[in-house]
Amino acid sequence: MDPSAFASDIDAYMAYLDLERGLSPNTRESYQRDLEQCAAFVGRKGAGDWREVTPEHARAWVQSQSRGAASSQARRLTSLRMFARFMVKERLRPDDFTALLSGPKPARRLPDTLTPAEVGRLLKSPSGGDPASLRDRALLELFYSSGLRVSELAALTLQQVDLENGFARVFGKGSKERVVPMGTRARDALRAWIESGRPHFVKPKTRSELFLNHLGSSLSRVGLWGIVKRHAARAGIKKAVKPHLLRHSFATHLLSGGADLRSIQEMLGHASISTTQIYTAVEGKRLLDQHARFHPRNRDK
Repeated sequence: MDPSAFASDIDAYMAYLDLERGLSPNTRESYQRDLEQCAAFVGRKGAGDWREVTPEHARAWVQSQSRGAASSQARRLTSLRMFARFMVKERLRPDDFTALLSGPKPARRLPDTLTPAEVGRLLKSPSGGDPASLRDRALLELFYSSGLRVSELAALTLQQVDLENGFARVFGKGSKERVVPMGTRARDALRAWIESGRPHFVKPKTRSELFLNHLGSSLSRVGLWGIVKRHAARAGIKKAVKPHLLRHSFATHLLSGGADLRSIQEMLGHASISTTQIYTAVEGKRLLDQHARFHPRNRDK
């Protein structure tokens, strides 16, 4: 097998994705790795390049990947399908060798969320007036108020925040811009941080990032989550604090308060409404739990 015979088409496809899709670095790396692994497999099975790959080759590779999480299996199949369609679109081969493939459908886990009472305790945790407390309070208030992704929150700059009108301009997945609102308490906390807290963190090389660490640099995702975990422990929250916890809580609490799903989709920056619909399952489970706990006909006799 000549690896270059496969690599040139993979390189062309990755260049196409960079131009058309704007994938995150992690997603791009996963797609490329999947295709390189598939190329090595089908090459051992006798294919000289992608034009010689048959549906049987593709099916054998998918079956060879049956170990591991269903979500990973599904991603590998998606990687190969997208690439095969690219080959047909660019007239690099006449047929889609993945057309008849099927794979596992990953079970959708309901996201963990905090209750409103737990969120209230978390937001009260940084209660001091020192610069670090002002930063942490502003960070937590904005996180919960606007449902940002961790990466979006860490990347925010001063120019992206409009305190007067109560919104932030965010660049999400694929560098897509969206406007997210923020509540009054988040605006007040941000104003206090910017005016009275942030100047204490500024160093000669500090740029315009909104949230800074003690070195005057932008807070990293790891640093940001360290702050959240520390205050969650201080607030007595026993749940595992994972990425997206406040984002999931934001969406679930909006839905339970009566917000429509399309508005939540827009605020979260989901490309598809089906992604946002997971929160209807979270809310439905909460209602079932409440019914089972409090309805008199469900109580033990």
